[in-house]
Amino acid sequence: MTHEIHDSEKQDEAVSDLSRRDFIAMSVAAGVVAATSSASAAEMEVVETDVTIKMPDGMGDAAFFHPANGSHPGVLIWTDAFGLRPSMRAIGKRISAQGYSVLVPNPYYRMGKGQLFDNVPAFNFTNKDDMAKLQPLMGSINAPGNPEKDAVAYIGWMDEQKEVNKSKKIGTQGYCMGGPLVVRTCAVLPDRVGAGGSFHGGNLVNDTPASPHLLAPKIKAKMYFGIASNDDMRQPDAKDKLRTAFPAAEVEVYKSKHGWCVSDMPSDADGPIYNMAEAEHAWGKLVALYKAGLA
Repeated sequence: MTHEIHDSEKQDEAVSDLSRRDFIAMSVAAGVVAATSSASAAEMEVVETDVTIKMPDGMGDAAFFHPANGSHPGVLIWTDAFGLRPSMRAIGKRISAQGYSVLVPNPYYRMGKGQLFDNVPAFNFTNKDDMAKLQPLMGSINAPGNPEKDAVAYIGWMDEQKEVNKSKKIGTQGYCMGGPLVVRTCAVLPDRVGAGGSFHGGNLVNDTPASPHLLAPKIKAKMYFGIASNDDMRQPDAKDKLRTAFPAAEVEVYKSKHGWCVSDMPSDADGPIYNMAEAEHAWGKLVALYKAGLA
C-alpha cells in the first residue's frame, strides 16, 4: 500500500525540521553562553597602561596589560598590518585576563605614534591610495634586522617589569603580518621564548633564503600555525613545508579567509572576513599553547 505525501504533510515535516534546527542552534548558543560565563568567572582583573619603550630606532609606544596582582608569564603580541588599535588592545586584554602580562606594541613606531588607521573596516586593499599608506608602514617593521632588534627590545623591557615573572617563558602571538614576526622572535631569543602562535600569518614560506620557515632549527618554542583557507589555496605546499620544518608544531588549515581572527578586519566582496566561531577555536588553541609552553 502506497502512502501519498500531501502538501500539508510536507509543510509539517518542514516545520519539524526547522524546529529541530532551531533547537540545535539554541542549544549551541546556550552552550557558548555557559562556557563564556564559566570562563569569565575564572578571568583576572586586568590593568591597562600606555607605555613608552626605548627602542633601537627611537621611542616606541605600546599598550601593557597585566593582572591587578602578582607577576605572570609575559606575552608579546605582534599586530596585523593595521597596527595598534582597539581590536588588538582587546586581544591583549583578553589573554592577560587568563593570567599573563601582555605587551601590544605599535610596530610602526619608526613612522608615527598611536593608531595610524582610523577606520580599518573601510580599508580597501584594491584602492591605490589605501595601499600607498599601508606599504611604507609594513616596510618599516619588515626591513632586514628590524623584527629581531625590536623583539629583543620589547622582551627586554618586559623582563624589567615587576608584573612579568622572569622564571617563566615568554609567549608570542601574531596575526597576518605578525605571523612571520612571531617566528623571528622565537628564533632570535630561543632560550627565552617558550611558545609562538601564528594566526593567518602572511609569507611564512617563500623561496628566498630569508623565508621565516627556514629559521626552524634555531627555535625551541612550542609552535602553532593557523592557516587561512584562501592562503592555503594560493600556496597549497606551504602547510607541508611548515610541517616538515616544525615537526612538533600543530599546523591547522581553517575554513575561513585570511584575517578571520580579528574583529574589525575589512570585508571583501563576499562579505565579512571575521569569523567568530573559528576565531574562538583559534583562541582555544592559543590558550592551550601557552599553558603547555610557558611553564
